[in-house]
Parts: sequence; C-alpha cells; structure tokens
Amino acid sequence: MKTKCVLIAVGGVVALATFTRAGAQAPLPTQIPQVKFDAGQDVVPVYEGWIRNQDGSFDMVFGYFNRNYKEELAIPAGPANMVEPGGPDRGQPSYFLPRRRARLFRVRVPSDWGKQVLTWTIVANGRTEKAYGDLLPVEEINERIIMSGGNAVAYGDEDPNMPPVVTVTPVPRATASSPITLTTIVTDDGLPKPRTAPARPIATSQGSTIQRQTNAAAGPRPRGLTVTWFQYGGPAKVTFEPAGSLAVTNGGATTTARFAAPGAYTLVATASDGQLSQRAVVNVSVAAASPGQGKP
Repeated sequence: MKTKCVLIAVGGVVALATFTRAGAQAPLPTQIPQVKFDAGQDVVPVYEGWIRNQDGSFDMVFGYFNRNYKEELAIPAGPANMVEPGGPDRGQPSYFLPRRRARLFRVRVPSDWGKQVLTWTIVANGRTEKAYGDLLPVEEINERIIMSGGNAVAYGDEDPNMPPVVTVTPVPRATASSPITLTTIVTDDGLPKPRTAPARPIATSQGSTIQRQTNAAAGPRPRGLTVTWFQYGGPAKVTFEPAGSLAVTNGGATTTARFAAPGAYTLVATASDGQLSQRAVVNVSVAAASPGQGKP
C-alpha cells in the first residue's frame, strides 16, 4: 500500500505525518523543531504577578521575552515602550537582552486600584505586543519568590536563610569605548552552606574509564556567593569582562564595562547565595570619547 508524507501544523507546531492511500494516519508522526531566529523577532512583555505592600499599595511585577537568540534591542520609553496609565515611563527596561528575563521590574499602584488594568506595550521589529497586569487573587506573589528566582523555597520563619546584601562602589567617570571598573561589595549570612564539588576519579590509563567531555571552554560555574551584571537600559550595548557569574572573594567582586556609545545607561548587579538573590541598580552617564580615545 502506497503512503504519502505531508506537513501539518497544529497549535503552532509543525509535524510530519504519513497517510495511507485510504486516508488513515500512520501512528508515528515526527515533530520538526521550530526555527530559531537570531534577529528580526519581537519582544513580548510578561506580567509575572503582584505583591501586597504593608501600606496597602500593590506592586505589579513584569519581565520580558526577547524572541531573538542574538539580537539586542534598545527601545527607549515612549510610543514603542510604554506603560499605561501613568506612563509612558514607569521604570521599565529600555534595553532588551536575548531570550527570557523574568520578574525584572515592578510598578506600584495605589490601594484603591480595584479592577483597573496596567498595560505594558512593546513595539519591536514591526510587531506590537502587550502585557496586562491586574490584581487577580491567583496571581499574588511575594518577595521570597522574587529573591529565589521563582523557585519553591520555604517562606518566613521556616527558612532562616536571608538574601545577600550587595552595594556598588562609586562608579568612575565613563567615556564611550573606554572600559571602567565596577566593584561590588557583598555580605551574607553564610546560608545555605556552599556545596562542594564531588571528587571525580582520574583514569590511570587511556582505556580504563570514559572521561566526561565538555563543549564549553569556560571554567565551571563558581559555587557560593556570586555576582552577575546585566544591562537594563541605555542607547547601545554594554560589554562586561569577565561576563557571567563572578565568585565573591574577600567580600567583593570586580568586572569591567565598556560602553559602545555615549548616553545614559542603567546597569544591574545581582548577588546570589545559590538560593536567594538581591539586586543593586547603577546609573552611568557616558560621555563621548575624545578624538583618538579608546583606540589601541
């Protein structure tokens, strides 16, 4: 009996299915992975939930999903990046890194907010996306969820661990294309106790055991207290060196930042103890480079 193969799309998923001449579908369709785009895709704002404050007000929490795998977009507050009512600028990000950034910023609304809706609109690469924030009871979250990155942790007295405290030393004068040093000071209660890496057996001969392979040239992720930096706002890209998680040594961690263009930038340092985290925000005003400055 002859068969034919066709592509079908169900719920946005493309699959390869085989059919007999009589029209009966074969039992083993094969899924085709969705295409990954480096650039040209939109940015989707995400409503993460709301937090109840002691004074009766509420904080609505948002993040975003940049569908691009490589493209970073600078979208200043305005018609293409606005929060309403009360905007367009309510403190939302203006620089969007690739992929998902969860529980990134919050907007405070008064105690009599009721059933009103807070809307965050982002226009990127010709497409408009919106996130709608309201006070539905099922969407209530707390500070512990923010600090744990959304992971399930014990709340209040059930968990003695407190998040680390992070501060950033005064930032030196910055000019475009010239790196500056960023130094963070981190203190912590020592909880949870850092896990030690398990000892790995060493092969005594080439054929005795199979050793683990890795495709990454970078070293292992540091354990214990760490600091990571990311860009929250600015007209152009900021490059951190070294990037990624920095181990806290003697109460501090240092990296350098290089700014691609002059302007106002917002950077965020996140200190983590492996379970809970805390952020520090730094605003940097970057001047234009003088002729010849920044060249090797």
